[in-house]
Amino acid sequence: MASYPELNLLINGTWRKGSDGVSEPVLNPATEETLGEVPHASVSDLNEALAAAESGFAVWKATPPHERARTICVAATLVRERLEEIATALTLENGKPIAEARKEVAGSADILEFAGEQAKRVFGNIVPGRVPGVRHLVQKEPVGVTLSFTPWNFPINTFARKIGPALAVGCSIVAKAAEETPASAAAMAKALADAGLPAGVLNLVFGVPAEVSSHLMSSPAVRKISFTGSVPVGKHLAGLAAQRMQRTTMELGGHSPVVVFDDVDIAKAADLLVAGKYRNAGQVCISPTRFYVQERIYEDFIGAFVERAKEIVVGDGMDPASQMGPLTNDRRLDAMAEFVDDAASRGATIAAGGERIGNRGYFFAPTVIKDAPDDCRVMTEEPFGPLAPMTRFSGIEEVAGRANALELGLAAYAVTRSLDRATRISDALQAGMVGINTVAVASPEAPFSGVKESGYGIEGGPDSLDPFLATKAVAQTSL
Repeated sequence: MASYPELNLLINGTWRKGSDGVSEPVLNPATEETLGEVPHASVSDLNEALAAAESGFAVWKATPPHERARTICVAATLVRERLEEIATALTLENGKPIAEARKEVAGSADILEFAGEQAKRVFGNIVPGRVPGVRHLVQKEPVGVTLSFTPWNFPINTFARKIGPALAVGCSIVAKAAEETPASAAAMAKALADAGLPAGVLNLVFGVPAEVSSHLMSSPAVRKISFTGSVPVGKHLAGLAAQRMQRTTMELGGHSPVVVFDDVDIAKAADLLVAGKYRNAGQVCISPTRFYVQERIYEDFIGAFVERAKEIVVGDGMDPASQMGPLTNDRRLDAMAEFVDDAASRGATIAAGGERIGNRGYFFAPTVIKDAPDDCRVMTEEPFGPLAPMTRFSGIEEVAGRANALELGLAAYAVTRSLDRATRISDALQAGMVGINTVAVASPEAPFSGVKESGYGIEGGPDSLDPFLATKAVAQTSL
């Protein structure tokens, strides 16, 4: 049996248990067996983490950028060297197939490395004065102590996206990672510690999410919040942050429309979109989710999609033969059933799947819902699971209006062989990211962000450092 690491908090450079002895089990979603116990941080532990981050900030801010860059890049190399160990822990706690876990770990190292490289590229400028002998210096400085809250669906990727830019510019961090998937974040934190990151610069805690976030955010030391999660929780945290005027980056929910035009190669389009839809069992904030298929090819496309969905091998992510693993927690099973029942009650046809697989592990069959009404729940609420609702459309203006009807705008997709259609639909879709003939919209070098209620702020690319920087203007002359 694959081994799972012992779990600890990281506070001021020391790995330890919570001071009050409280913990919760971490479950393998494929077997429902307990992998280990994740310790909860007490109020005292959280206060220690905040104090450590304050002292760590003073040290890290004064560290030259090229040294910060070196430390971060060494950590990225360590993550790559430990890829198999980390990917195994990720699959055990999250459930995704081991091949997907390996890609996530490798990608997280790339994200961390990119941020480290950018540490040497934080520049200010000089503004000519209006009066002779006066010059204005524009300086970029780290904002201070930051908080990061990361989810369970991509536990090391999202961790890297938040801590990489913060560390690159000289901020310190108290990170609260997901209790369902603690080992993945801990592995990256350990790589950074082993690379020489000073004690207190990065602290890692776990606990009851609402209690941890409210306590940490009440501290006057905290200057920046970065959160990935649901829209309701994001709004709540934004409200808490407003009380202290703390900066926020919010990467919230999505419900990505997919526009399939009638000029596509149906087999190639189905191959692309089935792979994108059922990656991580659909538990992806940018997952292709609402399928709008042009009338002329509607039946043929659904037939090709259903055929491929039924061929997906569902099983334990540690089995190399598995192409889709379980949902990460049992709550998602009930949610999937409710979405399916609602769609069927409104006249939709369940063309594939639609039910739990077995009675051990949180497995749900890859599901295709044909003729889903625009107002059924799975078309209006993010399902965050292996559900592919489909409906037909006739023209580009019509489908753009329907695709944009929700107050979510993280990602959107279209497949077409027409440059004109590609240009028109990408211009029309209201989303932070648009994929044309691809579902790979995320890259370390490119911005990752949403519009409308999908959040604000940028993760990824050179601009991802800006939210962690304060601009200072210095006017200087001689007496």
